[in-house]
Amino acid sequence: MTEPEPWWTGAVVYQVYPRSFADGNGDGVGDLAGLRKHLDHIADLGVDVIWLSPVYRSPQADNGYDISDHEDIDPLFGTIDEFDALLVEVHRRGMRLVMDLVVNHSSDQHPWFRAARRSRTCPKHDWYIWRDPVDGHEPNDWRAAFGGPAWSWDPGTGQYYLHMFTPQQPDLNWENPDMREAVYEMMNRWLDRGVDGFRMDVINHIAKDDDALSGDSDAYVMQPRIHEHLQEMHERVFAGRDALLTVGEMPGVTVEDAALFTDPERHELDMVFQFEHVGLDHAPASKFTRQETDLPALKASLARWQTGLEARGWNSLYLSNHDQPRPVSRFGAAARSAADGPGSGTDPFAFRYESATLLATVLHLHRGTPYVYQGDEIGMVDAGFTAIEQYRDVESLNWFRGAVGRGIPMASALEALAFRSRDNARTPIPWDDSEPAGGFSTAQPWIGMGQGWPRITVAADRAAGDRSVYEHHRRLVDLRHRSRTVRLGTFALLEPEHPALWAFTRSLPAASARDEDDPPLVVVANLSASELVLPAGVAGRAGDLVLGNLGEPDSAGRLRPWEARVHECR
Repeated sequence: MTEPEPWWTGAVVYQVYPRSFADGNGDGVGDLAGLRKHLDHIADLGVDVIWLSPVYRSPQADNGYDISDHEDIDPLFGTIDEFDALLVEVHRRGMRLVMDLVVNHSSDQHPWFRAARRSRTCPKHDWYIWRDPVDGHEPNDWRAAFGGPAWSWDPGTGQYYLHMFTPQQPDLNWENPDMREAVYEMMNRWLDRGVDGFRMDVINHIAKDDDALSGDSDAYVMQPRIHEHLQEMHERVFAGRDALLTVGEMPGVTVEDAALFTDPERHELDMVFQFEHVGLDHAPASKFTRQETDLPALKASLARWQTGLEARGWNSLYLSNHDQPRPVSRFGAAARSAADGPGSGTDPFAFRYESATLLATVLHLHRGTPYVYQGDEIGMVDAGFTAIEQYRDVESLNWFRGAVGRGIPMASALEALAFRSRDNARTPIPWDDSEPAGGFSTAQPWIGMGQGWPRITVAADRAAGDRSVYEHHRRLVDLRHRSRTVRLGTFALLEPEHPALWAFTRSLPAASARDEDDPPLVVVANLSASELVLPAGVAGRAGDLVLGNLGEPDSAGRLRPWEARVHECR
């Protein structure tokens, strides 16, 4: 008798970036009270899990990813009692709540780091990574992810401390067993409180190669002891607890690495976030140097992950999150508008409904757990900011200052931010078209509403009938819940070199398929503004229509611009 598949193989996750979701107290910043007020918007989609980006106490040097107290809620977002009330309401609606866990680093205002920098003899000094100067300078030439050296000088101890992000985010030393024990105790207390799992930020950075801290720039990614640390974490925190979800964000992870991390027999993680497909439009020198996404390369990348984790492991499926531009603007019909830059006269809303629903269809029909980032369910577009004063993201601001300092024209630097800044995904959810902030807040929001508002709102989209992006997402979530083929079927890419057609099949092995309930499926999508004639080998597979973003097809053998369809296979 075969073991039942894990619950999350049929689940869909909705990510909430709380400061931009809904403001409940009128200060211009989203919070727990606002989220609680709008929980039904999420529940109505039919999703199974809410992933909540950080709401812990934080000086907000990196919008909450710099945590000064892992066990309390920042007053910006509410109180611990409000969090408990939110958790009750989430569970009452049949959903789970996953917290963002940041344990590669802490804030420099965390009590641990404050103690660590008082004295080299303090036990907590070794909870962080310190090195003496080398010839009066940093111990190596590592660069931080947000720009500048990865080492900062601490005059009180006469040493440098490591920070792979901002100087306000010192890296924790996972070689110290007392530090690891404190992290595990903290995690267990959240789970005891009722939290249903963790999305773990840059978790593959936690193992550092001690011998290479004076040299190799890759000594903080995918080091061998990462597997030991995660297996110990599983044993100390997750083992024996039912129905949790553990997700590791892992920049630089390979298919082969992911198969190890997510192999259930190894007891590490349920799934990982990989970055290969969202790095295809990054130039080698910088992610802020744009190169166009090549559709065959994008298809091939995701297909490789599908087949690579087919026998063991599991995929996280995403096209966007709080760190990525909006998929409509990045991969959809408006991508050319984004490439032309702000003020070019092109249309950032071109085929917006079609693009949003096509991309959602392709994503949800892959094998893995889909993640819906807030606002994508109504087809939000990039922010469209045109002045540096509009930006809030520390990475964007640091890059802009450096770029202009290197002689890049200010207009060119602003164009780069317009298509790559993390702030593209952080403009507030526009609930309606009311002033001053579309129902997000009664005050001016912490960041501008972006170019989509007031044209794009939750109220308008949910009232749009067969042109509602939200309703199409709801149909996709329902299809995953109903179809074992969608959940567990194998994946086969069709027409891999076609420049506009994304087509693939999903099918269960003959021994496990129940023909009438679980027919094989073929997905066809036209990523172009022109009508597309399906190749005969693809058209011949398409039987009854299961779902489409433009309703009934005009022709079984043709796709309209930005049309996506799911058919039963003949």
